[in-house]
Amino acid sequence: MTEAEPVPAPAVAARDGGTALITGATSGIGAAFARRLAADGRRLVLVARDGDRLAGTAAELTARHSTAVEVLPADLASEDGCAAVADRLRDGADPVEMLVNNAGISLNRPFLRSAVEDEIRLLRLNVHAVLRLTHAVLPGMVERRRGAVINVSSVAGFGAVMPGSTYSSSKAWVTNFSESVAQSVRPFGVRVLALCPGYTRTEFHDRAGINMTKTPPWLWLRADDVVAEGLRDLQKGRLVSVPDWKYKLAVFGLRHTPRRLLQGVARDTRGRLGRDQG
Repeated sequence: MTEAEPVPAPAVAARDGGTALITGATSGIGAAFARRLAADGRRLVLVARDGDRLAGTAAELTARHSTAVEVLPADLASEDGCAAVADRLRDGADPVEMLVNNAGISLNRPFLRSAVEDEIRLLRLNVHAVLRLTHAVLPGMVERRRGAVINVSSVAGFGAVMPGSTYSSSKAWVTNFSESVAQSVRPFGVRVLALCPGYTRTEFHDRAGINMTKTPPWLWLRADDVVAEGLRDLQKGRLVSVPDWKYKLAVFGLRHTPRRLLQGVARDTRGRLGRDQG
């Protein structure tokens, strides 16, 4: 299976809940979105780099929920991959009613020790792909006067508390971008939400090579719970969703604590707490 080659959905009599496209759909929060939206009766378009893993995920969801699942292998950090998914989002013959921009990466190295190629890849996936895909899907949604976009951001984006990390900077952009765009499309019946979880049990940290063994168990969230709260906040018309009370308190502190104090905390805790939040 070649990159960015769409695979037609199987002939399944799915309930008509509309079509949702999910990036980074084979693991973590993306997979949790796929499970929940399939159970809700939506047809799915799943995007990830690993075609074999996509096919396995699609087969499992089809068998469990009798929903139609289309797979689109694509590397969203590449121009070809991003363009292929954007083309699918602009397809008016089979419109996407919900876009979940979940794909993202972090780097287990501070900026001064990082290769510029790796930093560019992070920006292309965490920022550029979110912009491109949101821009591709919104005009059709606005024209139809319905639709929703969920951009998966992070609690890390609310403050520069991880010295040398550009992950938190990219997530700050995602949150600000989502809030801004949400206000512009709300009058047309379209919703945009920034979903900002804290530490969530996924493959995210392992893939980045980040050691999270010293993170207290009570800080971890379940991906299914993150998705459920995000969808509830979307229904309520909120622009930003921060799942779980402890992270709501953390965001309040990040927003209102004097920057000098935050910088001191960051210096004291960067080695103890690990590098990035998922």
